[in-house]
Amino acid sequence: MLSENIKSIRKSKGLSQEELAIKLNVVRQTISKWEHGLSVPDSDMLISISEVLETPVSTLLGETIIEPKTDDLKELSEKLEMINLQFAQRKITRRKILHWLLISLCIIIVIIFAVLAVLNSPYLGWDYSDPETAVLGVAFHAFEWLFARLVPVIFITAAVGIFLFRRHMP
Repeated sequence: MLSENIKSIRKSKGLSQEELAIKLNVVRQTISKWEHGLSVPDSDMLISISEVLETPVSTLLGETIIEPKTDDLKELSEKLEMINLQFAQRKITRRKILHWLLISLCIIIVIIFAVLAVLNSPYLGWDYSDPETAVLGVAFHAFEWLFARLVPVIFITAAVGIFLFRRHMP
């Protein structure tokens, strides 16, 4: 019983005989003898084994060890697969939303550019002696100035983003 328990717990912890032997400061053959029932560790070594394997001594000596059932593993893997699918779906949805936001941004930029082209900088002919018209003219001029300098960069970036997101969508 002890030999089987040492072996099963060692394997469940993902340790090789060599790794366990190094942690216990013994040779690998000693671990092999314990696992084959050819020898038995003394009480001090049994305590060391329990500490290394993070298992109570009572479990090593015969308390039942519950092995994970294959059905439980299958169920767990199915749940993990569902979670991965949900994450993938969220990622695709986010990409689609960003893709359409970039397209909308480009459309809005084109519309504003067309409106500014049709208006042909109307603030140039405004009467700046009237304070309300002057403030509106300055604001409109500032908007047009910023628009003309920033929008080409934003438009090109959005167009590249649309192209990149289109390539990576299913």
